[in-house]
Amino acid sequence: MPSAAERRRVAVLWHGDPAAPPPPGETRYARIFETLEDAGLAPEPVVYADSAIEAVRARLLACDAVLVWVNPIMEDGHDRSRLDPLLREAAATGVWVTSHPDTILTLGTKDVLVTTKDMDWGADAHRYRTLAELRAALPARLEAGPRVLKRHRGNGGGGTWKVELAPMQAPGPIRVRVLHAERGSHQLELPFNEFLDLMRPYFEAGGFMVDQPYAPRLADGMVRAYLVRDRVAGFGRQRVTALLPLEAGATSNPAPPPREYFGPDPSDLQPLRLLLEGDWLPELQRRLDLDRGALPAIWDIDFLYGPPDEHRHDTYLLCEINVSSVFPFPDEALAPLASEVARTLAARHPSG
Repeated sequence: MPSAAERRRVAVLWHGDPAAPPPPGETRYARIFETLEDAGLAPEPVVYADSAIEAVRARLLACDAVLVWVNPIMEDGHDRSRLDPLLREAAATGVWVTSHPDTILTLGTKDVLVTTKDMDWGADAHRYRTLAELRAALPARLEAGPRVLKRHRGNGGGGTWKVELAPMQAPGPIRVRVLHAERGSHQLELPFNEFLDLMRPYFEAGGFMVDQPYAPRLADGMVRAYLVRDRVAGFGRQRVTALLPLEAGATSNPAPPPREYFGPDPSDLQPLRLLLEGDWLPELQRRLDLDRGALPAIWDIDFLYGPPDEHRHDTYLLCEINVSSVFPFPDEALAPLASEVARTLAARHPSG
């Protein structure tokens, strides 16, 4: 085990109040600190806020790596518009940044649904660069059934909408029935043009939207595969309630039950694991031109259930990929994560 002075310094960065940083052992990242230390590394807590960017810069540039847990849209409404350039600067000086902002833009936005639509996990996904494109194309697609619209970057259900034609259309402008996936949202029925006004903010500042067909088996839940680089390190299961058909008399859906976490070995998920590691991830890397070193140290892929195949086995549909703030994750992924960080830093600094 290297001495304290010889250990590689790893910043563990999250968003909060830099003026009152809690001790690492009292944060939700406590197990991460412990496991990194067990792997012979020196983890350091770094609490980020835009107001403290110069102090954060100095700390990051003194580290060998930074593991980032900051959502694309932070809890207080701030975004990563100042943090991401800082992370790029740190990476340019030799600090290993995971996940790098450029990797997030390549892998962790809803655009990947379109890029991979013809893979085995894909569906009939479409990109709308402008509100005018959405206005022109969406009504015809709704004729085939409900769609799910997603802003290109988001978290917590914000910017994800189920859209379908309202029943019993009267002559004249079409009406739609819509439900926002954000917690506590209520189903609305309104003219299509009024719905477009709700979508307008998602196209500001270069934003865009992607849609895909509504998954008929949404009530069967979602499977989340947690990955350390290109290997599955665990799974999660959750019943997704946000966009389910409303129960009689309800105007919104209840909160989902807690997610269940597992290691990488549940027997019923081994077909998915084999597909991911053997076929889908290599194909994803080829399409996005990402070598193994560019993959995040910890990330996850959400799958919905597709129609059973001819052998009555489950199939899986890509829902989204998360790379910017993957937490919590199964305890079984901690050791592989720490080992990967240690291996990466040893390879980047072979002289010790």
